[in-house]
Amino acid sequence: MKKLAFIIPWYAANITGGAESELRGIVGHLSKAGVDLEVLTTCVKQFNSDWGANFYPEGIDDVNGVTVRRFPVRRRDAAKFDAINIRLMNNQQVSKEEEQTFMEEFVNSPALYKYIREHKDDYALFIYIPYMFSTNYYGILECPEKSVMIPCFHEEAYIHMDIYKKAFESVRGMIYLAKPEHDLANRVFDLSGAKQAVLGAGVDTEFESHPEHFREKFGIQEPFILYAGRKDVGKNIYLLIQYYGMYLKRHPESDLKLVLIGGGEVTIPEHLKDRIIDLGFVDLQDKHDACAAASLLCNPSIHESFSIVIMESWLGERPVMVHEDCAVTQNFCRETNGGLWFKDYYEFEGGLDYLLTHEEIAKQMGRNGREYVLQNFSWDVIVDKLMTFFKELTQE
Repeated sequence: MKKLAFIIPWYAANITGGAESELRGIVGHLSKAGVDLEVLTTCVKQFNSDWGANFYPEGIDDVNGVTVRRFPVRRRDAAKFDAINIRLMNNQQVSKEEEQTFMEEFVNSPALYKYIREHKDDYALFIYIPYMFSTNYYGILECPEKSVMIPCFHEEAYIHMDIYKKAFESVRGMIYLAKPEHDLANRVFDLSGAKQAVLGAGVDTEFESHPEHFREKFGIQEPFILYAGRKDVGKNIYLLIQYYGMYLKRHPESDLKLVLIGGGEVTIPEHLKDRIIDLGFVDLQDKHDACAAASLLCNPSIHESFSIVIMESWLGERPVMVHEDCAVTQNFCRETNGGLWFKDYYEFEGGLDYLLTHEEIAKQMGRNGREYVLQNFSWDVIVDKLMTFFKELTQE
């Protein structure tokens, strides 16, 4: 097979984010398996930086043994983009003209598009992750017949923009992380011409968890709910804080804590500051230990195409609670019997009480989840699935 090219707007060894981490895992494990591949990306530093500024030098880089080609971005009108983006973030419709402006003033690299156009014969496939960015949209249009997407779709205003249809409905293949993502994609787009497969995401499984180490290191002996991930409004963290506060008010005898780990800032109500513990970023071992030490993990986000933290909680043999309005995370709980879901506060309270008072059942739910992760998402399984899919596309 010819070389594989993976395209993402920014790439580095230390960038956080679901799609960024997943791609690092994919290329790292494929490379170790002897697959010839490269990453094509821009010179932008990361998501939370100026998308019109070149941070890394243009040219060939090496990141953990993987060849990375970096291309410069052009200047952009951030004000025009932001005016449209804020409306999309609030689920408001925009015009076709505004969709075009949105795409033109996003992160863009004409040099990258030119490279794909001029070197399309050098590569077997161009694989894009995640769907939203202009680099992926314009890159696909340069060579749709060799384009594969790992879109990370979830229900939001962006996916319903008509402009995406021109590129996405022309791709050769689509790889989904979960069945609900596949179903959503086929409701929105005509993908009859694409080969599609639900392959899942790779999860690191080769580690040990030590719950007692976490409790000793951070001085937390009480039972606790764990929230792990980016702390922002889009992840529904304030709903979790609200529900937790209501739970304590209705259960004044409870010593239950809420522990937050991950990046970002969150405003904790004054009356909860002695009950909510924000540890910020912790190292990976501490994260694994926290998952195993928690009574449960709660992921209240309704915008997920996968959830690594749910898989990590299950690997630590602990159950999870998720929001009913997230089709992906609810489906994982249904498939595994590894967690519960809630629609409102009273379902949250009922689920929480059940898991806290049925310890053996909670343990079994965690074990159910662990077995599910090992069978479906360990890296050796994912690498085999990916290579089978790519070989079928290229008829090799």
